[in-house]
Amino acid sequence: MSTIITNESLSNRPLASEALEQAFLNARTFNAFTKETVSDETLKQLYELMKWGPTSMNSQPGHFTFLKTNEAKQRLKSTLLAGNQEKSLAAPVTVIISSDTQFFNHLPEQFPAIPDAKKMFESNAKFCQATAERNSSMQGAYLIIAARMMGLDCGPMSGFDNNAVDAEFFPEGRYKSNFLINLGYGDSSGNYPRGPRLTLEQTTRII
Repeated sequence: MSTIITNESLSNRPLASEALEQAFLNARTFNAFTKETVSDETLKQLYELMKWGPTSMNSQPGHFTFLKTNEAKQRLKSTLLAGNQEKSLAAPVTVIISSDTQFFNHLPEQFPAIPDAKKMFESNAKFCQATAERNSSMQGAYLIIAARMMGLDCGPMSGFDNNAVDAEFFPEGRYKSNFLINLGYGDSSGNYPRGPRLTLEQTTRII
């Protein structure tokens, strides 16, 4: 008799070491990519995977602008620090990770457990901004891990003028850029030597 595997039976099972290596242990930040393109279908699949990462009150404030064409990249170029221009123009895709300042409008459908959730954010601009920034950052991180799991490589970066990006791509003011990610299939010849990580003793406390 065959075994039926449900979502419940799959939960809490450690992944194979190969998956951990691809997503974390052997993964690198890439500065160069091969000429292989990333299809629109792949980008759609990427979103469909990463969207399941948790956010506060299921707020999902992340907004993702995928720049693929030369015209779109040229619009981005002047907003980048000099050291980020060439590699971003050469990357198959650059993603603008931004925050939706009006994310609370989706809460009645996305988080009906708290009927007045929308009002909580509408009436508190500071709370709204902090929630949008924190959770869009988390969603950007989910996108990196999801991309790696799909066989893509990433080059996240923050060396750009946020105000200039917002003026160029989000002039209506609703979205606020957070950080950028270059996406594609990595060329390891552009990698720097891998930097060390802080130790468990330096960064953790179990109480």
